[in-house]
Amino acid sequence: MIGWLSGKLVARLTSGEIIVDVAGVGYRVSVPTPALGRWEKTGASVTLHVHTHVREGDIVLYGFPTLEERETFEALVATHGVGPALALSILSTLGPSELATAILEEDVGALCEVPGVGRKTAARLVIELGERLGRLQMPVQDSKGGRAPANTRSEVRAALAELGYGPEEIRQAVAELPEEASIEEALRMALREMAGSR
Repeated sequence: MIGWLSGKLVARLTSGEIIVDVAGVGYRVSVPTPALGRWEKTGASVTLHVHTHVREGDIVLYGFPTLEERETFEALVATHGVGPALALSILSTLGPSELATAILEEDVGALCEVPGVGRKTAARLVIELGERLGRLQMPVQDSKGGRAPANTRSEVRAALAELGYGPEEIRQAVAELPEEASIEEALRMALREMAGSR
């Protein structure tokens, strides 16, 4: 079983995989989308925490820049109905801290932003992951700058989706809404933020 790789980037594949040369051996590794931005040039140094997935004779390597990401991935694949592809999709949309916050606050709407995750799957993730992610570090909110409560963010997220905005736009717009904002104020702030980013 491979748990760690350190080498040089040989290629970035359109499938969301990279090839890493380790002492003359090229390892093909699936990585979360945000991780691809870390290694843009061939020859770049690559270090990955690896989960080796074996199923029906196939061996697939999943690599993560941090140990926290690998542990979160492993907690996800241990959840009923979540395979490696969906777990990787979740980590490509929500980082470990964002995912832990969504689970802690039972923010089903945030989980539904992940392609392939519907409300039933999101609700199951909230229930099953709560205990598994408890051992991982939960984000600490600054007493002066906490985020809006989950119900406010969920309402704003739903309203923006009705207006036709995409999941990534919505996620960025609601990420830092102030906790004291009402739903109406939060929606106005999110719309201003999105108008400014276009």
